[in-house]
Amino acid sequence: MPQASNGFGTTALLFDLDGTLVDSVYQHVLAWRDALERAGLPLAVWLIHRRIGMSGGLMVNALAREIGHNLTAEDGARIQQFHAEAFRQYASQVRPLPGARELLAYLAETGVPHAIATSGRIESAGPTLKALGVGPDVPVVTRDQVVHAKPDPDLFLAAADRVGVPIEHSVVVGDSIWDLLAARRARAIGVGLMSGGYGQEELERAGAYRVYQDPADLRAHLDEVGVRGKA
Repeated sequence: MPQASNGFGTTALLFDLDGTLVDSVYQHVLAWRDALERAGLPLAVWLIHRRIGMSGGLMVNALAREIGHNLTAEDGARIQQFHAEAFRQYASQVRPLPGARELLAYLAETGVPHAIATSGRIESAGPTLKALGVGPDVPVVTRDQVVHAKPDPDLFLAAADRVGVPIEHSVVVGDSIWDLLAARRARAIGVGLMSGGYGQEELERAGAYRVYQDPADLRAHLDEVGVRGKA
């Protein structure tokens, strides 16, 4: 992939997927609700939403803790499988967020390195990536490929490695506080999008350098995060 310079070296954009490039957060919330209820752990959807963006294992344990349950590793794995099964029922509702396809096309055309890093496993991320129209030229890192997912930095570190840009020269774009915490731990600049349901102040407190509404808004302000394409 061609690389673009910002004058201090190459800058890469590393994107979260759900809630950042595709409008899928609430479908995941409902799928987790269904999975938890199937496991006998009913929870209000707002509590589930606050954990979206974490790795599935951490999320299940955190949600179970909300109602005083301790889960075994087997319990956690079973609930994650329930979620994958439930999400298939909602996957057809997932749509690209405004400007997402155009943003990715612009980055490709102007030679800006970019990748996608998602806490989802390929089983659930695959159909979402297809809906977004992501081709083989865009590096994608899923939960299956790293030891730990968000809020650990592994996904973004792996994504930076895939595009050949130091993480310190990368901009992580995400919609949740977990994305931004992972960005800080990776030593990358964090940019927040409100398209996943978190507000501007929450994202800024989590470490966002800039906050935009959605991919279209980010596309209009790429110069503010130091991204330059070919002249």
